[in-house]
This record gives sequence, structure tokens and C-alpha cells, in this order.
Amino acid sequence: MENDVKMPITYEQLKQDMIDSGRPYDFAMVDRAYALAESAHSGQRRRSGEPYICHPLSVARILVELGMDSESIAAALMHDVAEDTAVSVDEIRSKFGNEVALLVDGVTKLTQIKFSNVEDRQAENLRKMLLAMSQDVRVMIIKLCDRLHNMRTGDAWPEQKRRDKALETMEVYAPIAHRLGISNIKEELEDRSLHYLDPVGYETIRSLLNKHGDAFLEGVCQTIRTHLEDNGIENAAIRHRVKSIYGIYRKMYMQNKDFEEIYDVYAVRIIINSVAECYTALGLIHDMYHPLPNRFKDYISTPKPNGYQSLHTTVIGREAIPFEVQIRTWDMDRMAEYGIAAHWKYKAGISTSNEKLEERLAWVRQLLESQRSSVDATDLLSDIKSDLLPEEVFAFTPRGDVINLPAGATVIDFAYAIHSAVGNRMIGAKVNNRIVPIDHQVATGEIIEIITGPENRGPSRDWLNIVKTSEAKNKIRNWFKKERREENIVEGKEALEREMRRNLMTVPADQYDNFMAALAKRNHCNTVEEMYATIGYGGLQMARVLPKLKDEYNRLKASEPKPVTVDVKKVHSTAGVVVEGIDNCPIKFAKCCSPLPGDEIIGFVTRGFGVSIHKKDCGNVRESMKSPENAGRWVRAYWADNVREDYKATLELVCMDRANLVSDVALALGDMRVPIYSLDARAADQGRARMSLTIGINNTEHLNNVVLRLQKVRDVMSVTRI
Repeated sequence: MENDVKMPITYEQLKQDMIDSGRPYDFAMVDRAYALAESAHSGQRRRSGEPYICHPLSVARILVELGMDSESIAAALMHDVAEDTAVSVDEIRSKFGNEVALLVDGVTKLTQIKFSNVEDRQAENLRKMLLAMSQDVRVMIIKLCDRLHNMRTGDAWPEQKRRDKALETMEVYAPIAHRLGISNIKEELEDRSLHYLDPVGYETIRSLLNKHGDAFLEGVCQTIRTHLEDNGIENAAIRHRVKSIYGIYRKMYMQNKDFEEIYDVYAVRIIINSVAECYTALGLIHDMYHPLPNRFKDYISTPKPNGYQSLHTTVIGREAIPFEVQIRTWDMDRMAEYGIAAHWKYKAGISTSNEKLEERLAWVRQLLESQRSSVDATDLLSDIKSDLLPEEVFAFTPRGDVINLPAGATVIDFAYAIHSAVGNRMIGAKVNNRIVPIDHQVATGEIIEIITGPENRGPSRDWLNIVKTSEAKNKIRNWFKKERREENIVEGKEALEREMRRNLMTVPADQYDNFMAALAKRNHCNTVEEMYATIGYGGLQMARVLPKLKDEYNRLKASEPKPVTVDVKKVHSTAGVVVEGIDNCPIKFAKCCSPLPGDEIIGFVTRGFGVSIHKKDCGNVRESMKSPENAGRWVRAYWADNVREDYKATLELVCMDRANLVSDVALALGDMRVPIYSLDARAADQGRARMSLTIGINNTEHLNNVVLRLQKVRDVMSVTRI
């Protein structure tokens, strides 16, 4: 595939390429598509100054190189017509039929909808492409060719746009090209993106590549060809290549390797007729050259998830230059070069299995299904990044079945990849017959046995923070969504209220319901309960809720009338508290909420003992204010400026159970000189422990410092004030 566009392409050149390919193209339809595109784009120019029609012509030419069909070529010629000109998709449908119109519509970017941020717009664009791709994979193949030509001509973009497009290409389009198996496009997209994102690193590697590598490789190829022919393997095609710049960059900068430590900079590819000959050729190569240990990979018996098959071995000869040898059949080579495009089914000619196509696109539907169970649009982008990483690991079940997972996946991901029922019932795992923790990361070649519990057992919520694949996250969320709605509501409400307490947010009782209803609406939930449940099962992350929560709270505070202030200097305080209108009265602190200096407080005139001080957001305050009998007995109260007393606060800790946990917590408090009034620890389910502490605190700032210190104690999972 050509890497640079030197002269603007003409339609005559495109037609000649189509004729040279020898494939049965519908030239009449392609002629009509070009005529419509040329007319619609008449007078338009690209940033580089060339006529706009050169872009769709170049995209169509790349598709011809991939061996795509007439409908794809026609759609490529018209892919910007519906977006940039007066011609509509309906008009294309009437002239070219439904199939071409669907391809054009799928490739056409969304119209300029106003999104709150770049991530949301990118996620919506991506979702539309994936939906179209799940119906017809040609949409994404055309889109990849479109992006490839844009990257080839990206020098005309402004600097920031170049970087933005390069980052999007690296994170989204190159991984999709990899999963579709189109290696040529994937490698060129990565190299061109790297050129814009890190030009210094790019040029450094270019200069490191051995200018004489071709001469060395040509000599190796000739030696191998002679040896194969002498041993009965004739008509083998032997090619050589130098590893892509980005491939070297990843190993040098991300795996911290020197250039000399990269053993597959140079590669020789041997293409022969049968699988049996592949293994014979492997033995002959190992006879000729010294194989490096742990550098052999058999992707023929265990193909990659994108369908790639080949034998890989790294060897070293007398020149002391290591090089990789790839051995494959002609069918495997076609698949490696063109991926899913190699399987394309022509109306007159090659036929392929629909089942294979369905299997190859299963990950698209999986991503879309995962997206439906999550409220956050940007989750799709993070799933793309985690699920489509170029590296995969291959592990085995005890029966020998191969499970493919992205690098970094855990044994929980492995369990859910087998079946959702296995994941839901998982209580542990053995790797190579040894028990491992549930966050153990799977490595290639491991034999993993999942230990399951009773049928009614379900997953833990903490697993959502451990698993890496969208498939596992989706299945865990779905289980909680279906089986634990009431529990989700309670869990979600507690999580939200905990976040509000942590951010010192208090909402008056009479405005609480309206406040939560407005927050639910902003998070695209129909009811407050639905919002709680969605937070509870993990479909709505607290990190996404917090900015909207703060926004609503600031709006609420701005609408409140300013309180009447009391001159503290003129009023005597009792126990560090000033009660408006009452001087020198007995004060007690309510045990239901244990207010501390820094909390917003309110006083209640009791019968028989002065004033009881509560936090303003205390549940008892809200209930009491609803009663006409008690409403008039609530009075304003403030903390005095000179508060220096100790107050009691109770904390609840959720921890992983282990020896010396209590002494570690007590030691942390002792280091801060915090008095402990009571301590109660007890075992809980799933290897956890709960601890209740009553300690002496000066004010809320002091309390927050203590909480932060306790959260750093090993195996302490959460600290909550109660």
C-alpha cells in the first residue's frame, strides 16, 4: 500500500486500478457515483488547495487495493456528499439503492449536535459508527480508509487539530483496524499518528533503523529459499520487512528496551501451500539458524482474536543480527494483510461463511451491549481502549479450550469469558493447580480452573474495580441490575449521601426531594430511585455524578436567602456554641448526629434541659420540622470562633480481615495523638472485617485529616462517619 500521495489522483487512474485488479466491478454504478460526487463537490477545495474530489477518489483507491466490492467503491466516492453538499442520503438511496445509501449514511459523521464536551461528541460519533458496523462491516472499512487518507494529508491541518486527530486515530481507529485484522492500515495509521504526537521519538527511531537492513535480509531470503528447495519445499514466496516505527517505539518507550534488545526489527516471511509444510519449514529454519529461547509462537493452532494465523520464531545467524521468521499459508497471508476485507463476499465469486463473519464481529455487539447498561457515554471510549488493545493473552481451561483476553485481564474476566453463570458463581481460581488471588492477571499459556460456589451466589460489587473487559463489567452490572434492585437503591443512596457529607453539602429538608429529582434528571434517570439503583449497580460512576452534584448544590445555595448573622462578640457562648437570642443556656450535643465544629448546626429548645445541638442535615431535624408542634422550637446556632474543645465522633471502617489490623489502626491514631474512647471490631462476609471507633476530634477539618490517615492503613477499604 502506498504511503505518500505525491500527485492528485484522477478518476481514470482509479478505473485503471479496478481493471488491473481483475475483479468483477460494476463500472456503470461506479461511473454514476463519481459523476454525482464530482458535481456535488464542484468548486470545493481541501486545506491543501487540491480539488476536494481527490479525497473520495483516494479513499476509493485504497478500497480497491483491499479488494472491496463495487458498493464500497461507490459509497467511498460519495461518503462526504451527504454531509458537505446539498445531496441527501434519500437522494442517494433513490439513485443507488438501499445498500449503498446505508453505507454512505453509516460513514457520514453526525451533524453538529451541541455536546457538553469533546469526549461526549467523540463517543456519540463512535457509537453511530459501531451501530452501522454491526449491520455492515464495510462501513468501518470505508471509515478506516477515509481516516488513512486524512492522516496522509494531515500536514495541512493546524497544529492542535493534527494532534487531536492523531490521538483519536491511535486510541480508536488503529485498534479497530487491528481487530479487523487489516495490518497494513493499522501500522500506517499508528506510524502517521506517532509522527504528529511525538515527532522527536519518531525521527529518533527512523535514524536508528539500519539503512543496510535490506541487503542483509535479501541475503537471508536467498539462503532460506535454497535450503527449502533442497528439502522438497518448492514455489515458496519469501519476503522481508522492517518493523513499523510505532512497533519499535512501543517496545523502546513503553517496555523500556534499548534498540538492540528488540529482536523482531527485521522479519522474513515464508508463504507456502499447506499447514504441514509450515511445520516442516519451521524445523528447517531451526536447523539453519540458532533459535532464541521463549521466542516461538504458534498462532496456527491458537489464532489471535482477529483471525491472524502464522508461526513466529526468532533466530540469529553468523552475522549476530537477530531476525523474526513468519511462516504461513497463502490463505493465512491474505487474512493477515487484509483482515476481514479478505473474506469479503462478492455477488459473483468468492463466498465465505456467514458464521465466521458473525463471530468476527461479536466484539462490536459486545461493546454496544455494554454501552446500553451504562449511563455514561464516555464509557464506550474507555471500553474501546481496554478491549481493543493490540496485545492479547491466551489461557486454557482444564479441558484445553483457549480463552483470548486483552493484556491485563484478571481471572474474573476469564471466568466471565467462559460463561456469565461461571463468573457469577466464582469464589476463587487455580492457575496451574495453585490457588491465586481473584485479581491475578492472566498470562499466556496458563491453565486456569475457576472454583464455583452455590447457584444462588452472585458477584461482589468490588469486582467492577478489578475486571478489565467490558464483557465482564457488563455481566456484573446486569446481575446486580436484575437481582438486587432494592439493595442497589440502598447502596446508591448511601454512596450519594456519603459523597455529599464528604463535600460538606447539606440540603434543607423541604428542598431535598426537589434537589434529588433535578439531579436524577441531569443524570438521564426518570426517577430518583432509578438514579440510586443505577449508582448502586455501577452503571453510573460517582466520578460522573460529582460535577453535576456540585453544580446543582451551588445553584441551590445561590437561590437561598442569606441568613441573619449574629455578632458573636456580643453574645456569650456555652460549650463553644452561640445560640441566637439565648445567653448562657445549658447546651448538649445530640448523639444521633454528633455535630463537630465546622458542621452547619441548629438548636432545639428541649423541655427540661436547655438546647440540644444537631447537624442541619440530621434526619431527625428534617422529621421534627415537619411537625407544627416542634417547628417553632428550632433556633439558629453557630460555632464560636474560639472553639478549642474535644468532641466525640464515631467512624465505621470496612477492611480486609487480617492479623494486626486493630493494632495498625490504633497506631495510626496514636501517631496523630487522637484519643480513642471506644473500639469495636468484628468479622464480616467475604473475608472482611468491620470496625467501629469513637474518637476525640477538634473540628471537621481535624476529622477529615484523621479519615485520610486511616484510609492509608493497609487493607482499610473505606472510612465513614456515622
